Amino acid sequence: MLDPEHCWQAVCARDAGYDGRFVFAVQSTGIYCRPSCPARRPRRDNVSFHADAASAESAGFRPCRRCSPHTRSPAQQLDELIAAACERLRQQPQQTLAQLAAHIGLSPSHLARAFKARTGLTPRAWAAAERRRRLEQHLPQATSVLDAALAAGYSGTRAIYEDSSGMAPARRRLRGAGERLRYAISLSTLGWLLLAASSKGICALLLGEEPEALYEELQQRFAAAKLVEDTQGLQPWLTQVLAQLREPERAVHLPLDIRGTAFQERVWQALQRIPHGTTRSYGELAKQLHSHPRAIARACASNTIALLLPCHRVIASDGGPGGYRWGLQRKQRLLELERSLIPPDETERDN
Repeated sequence: MLDPEHCWQAVCARDAGYDGRFVFAVQSTGIYCRPSCPARRPRRDNVSFHADAASAESAGFRPCRRCSPHTRSPAQQLDELIAAACERLRQQPQQTLAQLAAHIGLSPSHLARAFKARTGLTPRAWAAAERRRRLEQHLPQATSVLDAALAAGYSGTRAIYEDSSGMAPARRRLRGAGERLRYAISLSTLGWLLLAASSKGICALLLGEEPEALYEELQQRFAAAKLVEDTQGLQPWLTQVLAQLREPERAVHLPLDIRGTAFQERVWQALQRIPHGTTRSYGELAKQLHSHPRAIARACASNTIALLLPCHRVIASDGGPGGYRWGLQRKQRLLELERSLIPPDETERDN
């Protein structure tokens, strides 16, 4: 049952969201239109509303030539074209924008704008995300990483091992499948803190502004694992971590379940060798590990065990703070607190 007043508001607003839900007819012209029709707005007392084009035509009205209410709207047609583009990318993810546009029948620029407006991504980014999604689907059941990569549309494993997601594909093949991870959330001197542990040790120590956001991040990282809140069981470890935040000299040595690529784990092991109260530059670590400063920075950004893998102790070569996935203010506070507990002469010697 149509609500005339609601329908009239949609017509006044030329709301394309109501196209296909009803049409309106103008008594004086004998024409019916879709709600988004750009034609001059008729008088309210001259308008009637009909459920669809067939109903309007049965009442003796003919379709508007301007908005073609008896056919699909331009927005609906474009939606169908973008859906076809997505399907094409599923079948052939290596398509260029020009090839995809030619197949769909739009110009590359028009396709790029419409695609991003409807998906939030460029076609290339959408194809990459879709391929990663398919990889995540295949990894738990695959007999090997290579099998999963080929099934997802990769030509090999090189691209997925170069992925900066922070977990090696061999570990992501399990991605928590069959695992039971315990977690606890607490307020700390640096905001909210989430500690998660597997049977091997702490696998995540996250910092943030809201506990809900921390839990969502844990869910995304261990999508196939069973997450169980266990504040009481993790309290001893949580107490030690909170104590280290207040008194960095009381460095804790808790078991860690480190999950990353081989290179990331090398970087994270190097972080553990940096004494508290001191820092190293990305360049220094790069030289030590025969790598590049940007690669060191990416590995630090992929670290999900804050404090215990102290990526906050790595700074820019010019002495600036560099980056920190949990916010530069937290990084500065950690460094200032650690430095305040080191005698000046010892601080100078270590740096």
